[in-house]
Amino acid sequence: MGLSLPVPVVTVGLLVLSNLFMTLAWYGHLRFKAAPLVLVIAVSWLIALPEYALQVPANRAGHGHFSAAQLKTIQEVISLTVFAGFSWLYLGEKLGWQHGVGFALICAGAWFVFHDWG
Repeated sequence: MGLSLPVPVVTVGLLVLSNLFMTLAWYGHLRFKAAPLVLVIAVSWLIALPEYALQVPANRAGHGHFSAAQLKTIQEVISLTVFAGFSWLYLGEKLGWQHGVGFALICAGAWFVFHDWG
């Protein structure tokens, strides 16, 4: 008997993993500014490949349960959450109150996307 997880769990789980890879691919090289740009691009592409291998199935699994706009909204909220943690933990950048306010406004926008206006 196979384990069958709910569509939202599969979708969000794969999108979280996908965003971990993509954030590392896009911003991980910032700690290695002396590395040649061509090398950074090649390594970033290799890191991004697993991101696509997770993101595509996440959107396929979620579409139908979620609209495309809802999937994109989920992805953006996850992306910003992952990035906030990454920039703080990996890059050592401070997050201020303005980041919290901005994120709260984005979450309010997500609420509007998911709210059924009938």
